[in-house]
Amino acid sequence: MTIDRPSDLRALLAFYVDAGVDAVLDEGPVNRFTAEPFQPRPSQIPGGGPPSPYPPSQAKEDRVPTRAAFNRPGDIASNARSLPSPDRLDVPPSPDAAIMAARRAAAGATSLDALRTMLERFEGCGLRLTAKQLVFADGNPQARVMFVGEAPGREEDIAGLPFVGPSGQLLDRMMAVIGLDRTTAYIANVIPWRPPGNRTPTPQESQICLPFIKRQIELADPDILVCLGGPSAAALLGTTEGIRRSRGRWRAYHTGRREIRAIATFHPAYLLRTPLEKRFAWRDFQAIRAALAQ
Repeated sequence: MTIDRPSDLRALLAFYVDAGVDAVLDEGPVNRFTAEPFQPRPSQIPGGGPPSPYPPSQAKEDRVPTRAAFNRPGDIASNARSLPSPDRLDVPPSPDAAIMAARRAAAGATSLDALRTMLERFEGCGLRLTAKQLVFADGNPQARVMFVGEAPGREEDIAGLPFVGPSGQLLDRMMAVIGLDRTTAYIANVIPWRPPGNRTPTPQESQICLPFIKRQIELADPDILVCLGGPSAAALLGTTEGIRRSRGRWRAYHTGRREIRAIATFHPAYLLRTPLEKRFAWRDFQAIRAALAQ
């Protein structure tokens, strides 16, 4: 049996990317159990290395390096001169700074197209570095109902559209029950980039992305907002209880322009894992259909 090494290597790299591996530490694996014991350099051995420029009796806190010490090759000063200037280091912004930048950027978007363009250029969220592309929205932005999930998965990251995998197919069937499809509904996520390995977004990542989804809801201006899953309900509706207790209850959501009706229900991915809960999602969607008919 022959092994197609290029295809195997591509599959392995794809697995690493999906798992969130984004850096290589060495050229090959290292067996730490058989590796040779650590051998310190002469400068790390007491009494070894170049002589100290300080008198032996001088306390460490009183030692001030002399010019000769700094000019000696291999010293701290010599190494420091080879480092890049601090103003040229690519240091990511702090979470607070990134949140403030997101708020300013979101407030400056005057349309959904402008908001999407702004998100594609926004560098305050590290998730954009590991995701394949931005997953902004799908459906009709003029629709009366808007569905918002938590974050895209692998299929969504590849397609650049939300809810296109198995959970998206279930969502399509659930919408069809109440007479909706992707031409009569608008679909998005709180987080527009896929977290590595489909992990749960951190609170900082959610807070950085929150101004953008709020602005997206404001610009779409639906009549009804449906939060799919507990994380979406917590981010947008401020719920502190679990989705089993918070689902099915109408709440008021302020878009910035007006107050609209909002409701939380189970995420389709959860329903795929727990089919018995579909009965409650059925009731929630019936309530959505009744609200649209009013």
